[in-house]
Amino acid sequence: MDVARVRELIARGETLTTEFKRGSNFNDTALVETVACMANGEGGVLLIGVEDDGRITGATPRHGDRTDPRRVDALIASRTVPLLQTLTRVMTIDDCEVIAVEVPKSSRIVGTSGGVYLRRTLKIDGTPQCVPFPAYEMLAREIDRGAVDFAALPARGATMEDLDPKEFDRFRTMASASGADSVIAGLSDVEICRALGVVKPADDGVDRPTLGAVLLFGNQDAVVQHLPNHEVAFQLFSGLAMEVNHFTKAPLLKVAQDLFDRVATWNRDEELQLGMLRISIPNLPIVVVREAIANALVHRDYTAMGPVRVVINDDSFEVTSPGAFPPGVRLDNLLTVSQPRSPLLADAFRRAGLVERSGRGISLMFASLLRLGRDAPDYSQSTDHMVRAVVPLGHADLPLARVISQNESTTGRPMSLFDLQVLHELRAQTKLSANEIAEQLHRTLGETRAGLSRMIEAGLVELRGSGRGRLYHLSAGVYKALDNPPAYVRVRGTDSIQQERMITQYVESFGSISRAQAAELCMITPDQASRVLRRMAADGALVLIGARKGARYVAPSDAGPNES
Repeated sequence: MDVARVRELIARGETLTTEFKRGSNFNDTALVETVACMANGEGGVLLIGVEDDGRITGATPRHGDRTDPRRVDALIASRTVPLLQTLTRVMTIDDCEVIAVEVPKSSRIVGTSGGVYLRRTLKIDGTPQCVPFPAYEMLAREIDRGAVDFAALPARGATMEDLDPKEFDRFRTMASASGADSVIAGLSDVEICRALGVVKPADDGVDRPTLGAVLLFGNQDAVVQHLPNHEVAFQLFSGLAMEVNHFTKAPLLKVAQDLFDRVATWNRDEELQLGMLRISIPNLPIVVVREAIANALVHRDYTAMGPVRVVINDDSFEVTSPGAFPPGVRLDNLLTVSQPRSPLLADAFRRAGLVERSGRGISLMFASLLRLGRDAPDYSQSTDHMVRAVVPLGHADLPLARVISQNESTTGRPMSLFDLQVLHELRAQTKLSANEIAEQLHRTLGETRAGLSRMIEAGLVELRGSGRGRLYHLSAGVYKALDNPPAYVRVRGTDSIQQERMITQYVESFGSISRAQAAELCMITPDQASRVLRRMAADGALVLIGARKGARYVAPSDAGPNES
C-alpha cells in the first residue's frame, strides 16, 4: 500500500472494501469494531484521516505525538476473536497524516473481545455501513465458507428414538443395490450413523444424532421439529395447467427416491435407428435426474428458507435450491470443481449410490445430455440466493446423436466431454476460432488447442485459414454422417477462385459489395474478405470507392473516371 494506491482508493469513494473515518474521536473500540466488520465481508482498507466525502483532514496521533503502525496491528490482534492479522501503514498525503489499515477477508466469523459481531452491507443510497450480525446469519456464513458442516451440528434434544428404522433399511437397500458401499449396508443403525459421522457422544456417553442424522433418517415429526426450513416440492405442468403440486418434508433418502420415481413416470423416449438397432433417446437420462436432484438436496443451504423445487413443464426440467453455489464453485468452473456445502451429506449420498463418487456428477450430466443430441444444463439463472439448473426439453438432435453413437461404436470408448461440447458448438455456430471455443467452454486456450488437434486427428473437425483467421468446423465425415454434405461445402468455404467468382456474381447482381457482405457471402472472416477484395482490385476486377465504413467495391464499368 503506497500513497498512489491510497489516492486511487480515495478518488473512488467508500465501497464495501474501502472505509473512510475522521481522524479525530475515532477511538480504539470503534477501530476494532470497524476492522472486524470488514473482515466479515471481503476485507479491504480502512483509511483513518479521511472524511466521508473524500477530503483528507488527517488523523490524530494515537500514541503520544505519533502513530505506531505495529501497535495498531497489535491492538487489533489482541481484541479480535479469532485473532485478526492486519497490516497498518502511516503516510503523509497533502501534508496530512493518513493511517491505512489493510484488512484481510477472514475464513471465520470475526468478533471483538467484547462480544460485538458486525457485518458489512450497503444502505439504500448505496453507501456502505456496518450492521449487527445476527446469529442465524453467522451460522449461514460459516457454512458457506466451509468452516462448519451443517449436518454435524447437534440436533438439540433429539435421540436415536427420533430416527426411523425404515429409513435405515432404505439406506441399506440403496447401498447394496448400487454396490456403492456393501460394507456399510451390513451395519446396525447406530453403526451406520457412526460410519457417516452423524452422531456425537453426549456427556452421559450415549450417542446423540446430529442434524444430518435427522435429515437422513428422521421420522416426520423429528424432521419438522429440527429442520423447519427443509421442504421439497414437485410440480408438473401441462401448458399452463398444473397437473401435480406435491410438497413434502420427508427425510432426504425417501424424498430422493420419491422424486426419482415421479420423474421416471413422466419421462418419455424418442427412438434413433442405427442400422438394424433402435436406440432409445429419453427426454431426461437417468444420470441427469439423479445428479440434479441429489445435488439440490445435498448442497442446498438448510439455514435459508424455501423449498427445493423440481419443476417439469413443456419446455424444461428445472431444479432450484435455496442458497448460492458452495464455496469455490462458480459458473465458469462447475465442471471442474467439486466442493460440497456439507461433506457429511455428500458422503452419505455417495455411499447410498445416489451421486457420483468421483465428484464429477455435473460433468456426467453434461456428457449424458450432449451424447443424446440434447442441450446441456443451464445454470446461468443462479444467484447469490439460489442455484437453478435448467435442462431444456424438446426434440433431440437425432442426426448428431447418431454421429456420436457411431463414433463411440467404432472407437470402442465414450467420447470425451470436451469433444461432445465442441461438436455441439460447431453444429450450432458453424465456425469458431480456438479463442471462441475456449471462452464458451470455460477452458484454457492451450487446453482447447490440444483438444482440437486431437479432434482433427480423429477426423471430427477441420481447420481452415491461417493466423488470426484460423477457424474450426465439423469435418466432411461428420457432415456426411449427418446426411448433409451440401452444408459441409458451404461451411468449408471456397477456394480463392470460387470466392472471386461468387463476389463477381454478387457485384453483377447488386452493383457493389462491402467487406462485411463478402465475408458473409464466402463464409470467411472480415480480414480474409479484405484480402480477397484487395487482390481483385489490384488485378483490375473490382474498383474501390469510398473509405472506411463507406468503402465498397464495384465493377470497373460502374466506377467513375476518377476511381478507375
